[in-house]
Order: sequence, then structure tokens, then C-alpha cells
Amino acid sequence: MLIEKTVSGFIEELASNSPAPGGGSAAALAGSLGAALSIMVCNFTEGKPKFSGVQDEISQIKQKGLALKNDLTDYIDADTNAFDEVMKAYKLPKDTDAEKTLRSEKIQEATIGASLPPLKVAESCVEVLKLSLRVLTIGNPNTACDAAVSGVTAYAGFQGAIFNVKINLSSIKDETFLQNVRDKILVLQDEADKTNQLILDRAREVIG
Repeated sequence: MLIEKTVSGFIEELASNSPAPGGGSAAALAGSLGAALSIMVCNFTEGKPKFSGVQDEISQIKQKGLALKNDLTDYIDADTNAFDEVMKAYKLPKDTDAEKTLRSEKIQEATIGASLPPLKVAESCVEVLKLSLRVLTIGNPNTACDAAVSGVTAYAGFQGAIFNVKINLSSIKDETFLQNVRDKILVLQDEADKTNQLILDRAREVIG
């Protein structure tokens, strides 16, 4: 599993000539790093008398952050596994008409499946962005930089995930599925862009 590799091992795997892991797994990793940084801010805020007024909310943010971190970590491998299924489908025999039909069906099925992990990553990254903004606003100001990096890292993960969704959509023929995903992308993109801008504005106020 990719997640069991060392940091340097994962980076080397990304840099290799293997098609997977690739951008989708990297996007999931970016999102999980963003979540981890928001949790870090919570840990430096939790239990501090100076921030007694926000303890309940910080505790809730921390729990949400932990769940998101775990989900995004799982998607690192899920994205690569889904891509592998697409590759398997393309390798199916195509000598007869029946084989060609089955191969085409399996490719469509696998490609739809491959679009789902990055879509989930994008959704999770939007949630991380919300947590980043909040901890940047109410968290320990000594960790403001970490909160800001949480946000920009999650936004990078979001953008990367969306690219990976879109590249799969170009090969999918199911129009209902395509429209549903495209509609969802528009909503997510708007929410991510607005939250990211608020994070950047707040970071400039707090950090300079």
C-alpha cells in the first residue's frame, strides 16, 4: 500500500515511470496534509485557558479534521487502485465482437469508478478548507501560518482532484452521470474558490 511507504519512498514512486500513483493520489495526500495541519492548530488551542471561549468548537473541528484526514489518507490508495482497474479493462481481449462489447462495457464501468475517488477527495478538501478558515480565525494565533498552509494545501488537493475527475469524464458516455458530476463540480468549485479567498484574505491580515 502506498500509505505504508516512507515519505521519500512515496515521492520516488510518484517520480517513477509508472502511471500510478499519479496526480489523483498526490491530490488526496495534499488534502490529508491540510487536514492534519488544521488538527495541529486545534491541538495548540485545545485546553488553553486563553482560548476557553472556543474550546467546544475547537474540539468539534478536531474530530471533523481527524475523520477527514483518515478518509483522505484512504483515498491515496483508492485512487491508484481505481486507475489500475481501468488499465485492466483496456487489456481485456478484443478479438471477437462479444469480447469487444464486454471490453467496452468494462472500460466504461472502470472509468466511472475511477472518477469517484477524486470526486470524494474534492468534496473532502472543501470540508478541510472550511476547517482551515475557522481555525485560522479562532485558533491559537501562534499557529496562524500552519492554519494558512492547511488551507492552501487543501485547495491544491481540491484542484488536483477536480482535474482528475474531469480527465475521466472525457471518456464516459453515460450522459446522466456526466451531468450530475458536472453540476456537482460547479457547486464544489464555487465553494472552494470562495473559501480559499477568505483564507488568503485572513492570512494576510494575521500574518502579513
